This record gives sequence, C-alpha cells and structure tokens, in this order.
Amino acid sequence: MADADKPHRSVRSFVRRTGRLTPGQQRALSDLWPVYGIEYLPAPLDLEAAFGRVAPTVLEIGFGNGETLVKQAADHRDQNFLGIEVHEPGVGHCIMHAQAAKLGNLLIIRNDAIDVLQNQIPRHTLARINLYFPDPWPKKRHHKRRIVQPAFLMLASTRLESGGCLHIATDWANYAEHIDEAVAASGLFRVAERREHQGVRPLDRPTTKFERRGLKKGHRIVDWRMSVI
Repeated sequence: MADADKPHRSVRSFVRRTGRLTPGQQRALSDLWPVYGIEYLPAPLDLEAAFGRVAPTVLEIGFGNGETLVKQAADHRDQNFLGIEVHEPGVGHCIMHAQAAKLGNLLIIRNDAIDVLQNQIPRHTLARINLYFPDPWPKKRHHKRRIVQPAFLMLASTRLESGGCLHIATDWANYAEHIDEAVAASGLFRVAERREHQGVRPLDRPTTKFERRGLKKGHRIVDWRMSVI
C-alpha cells in the first residue's frame, strides 16, 4: 500500500453534529437518498458507473448545506459533482435543492472526507477538489485539527488527475498563513492564483454562507487555485 493510501491521522478536523432535521430534510434523506446518496465503503468507487457516464469529476469536501455544490452542479452539467458532508441536516438540505434543480450530475457521500479520500476515491480520478471555508480551529492548541496538513495535501495530490486543481478558500488570516506555509513546504502544488478580496472577487466559485458570515465580522477572503505539480 502506498504511503498516501495509508491511514495517517486519528485527530479529526471536524466535530460530528447531528442537529435537528426539518420535515423536508428528513423526507429528502428517506426518499431521495437512493437517488443522490452513495454509501461509504472502504473500497474504490467506480465513478463512471456511479454517475452513469464519463465526465470530469469535481469533489467538494464539507459542503455544509450544499448551496455552492448545487449551484456549481447546475451551472456545469457537463461535469460530475461529488460532495462529502457529515452533518445530516446539511445533507438533507442539499438533496432537497438538488431535486428542485433536477440535477443528474450530483452525488453525496455522508462520511469523513479523509476516510473517503483514502479508501473510496481511486487515484488520479478527480479533475478538481474544492475545500471552501473549512473549520479554522483558531485556537493554537487546536491547529492540529485543521484539515490542511501535509498528509492531506499528499492525499489530495494523489487523487487528482494530471492537470487537476485544488481550490481552497478561507476568511481567517491565520489559517491563510498556515495554508501558504503548508503548500510551500509540501512541494506538491503550484499556486496558479492566490486572490485576496472582500467578497467581491471569489475565485471560480459562488459565494458561501460561511463567507458571508466572515465578511460581516470584517474578515478578508483568501482564495487559492493550485495545480498538481
């Protein structure tokens, strides 16, 4: 087994929250999961079979309520979109809106993203990975929980195809510094574009709920587009 495929951390970058499901979210999870959901299995997923076609596949990690995932899938129906999220209300919300948009190019896995990347996503099959506004874990003692770490960058680089891109966005200045340092030290990605803005120039993505929340706090946004070296 290659090093990038081995389990490499026990510290989770998220806190699993159940939350209260609305009736609509509950119905979506009960009735539409067979349409939009993929069960987590520790075995490589056949993306062509799952989507029923060959097309570039975009993975979004931690899609929240699915706002950006649904919009991008609706705007780019020639691409496949795969979302990973652990928060059930967010998954239900996403499925509701995917159905409303009549999307046939979006699928969801409800599990930890690192486990999915390690065990379920085949090597060199993704055109793009999106990581929008991950939990910043702002306290210094919690920085080890941040998802952007050397092992994550190694894993992401092996799942992206040649020419594939990693897109990251954050509104926390300290996390932006951490990402810059981690990427530079990894030697795995070339930063094709790094954009700082106040919410008016998102880099090839819609605005998000967490972005708007950060802007209300006076935070600046940092976007990266990185290509696999």
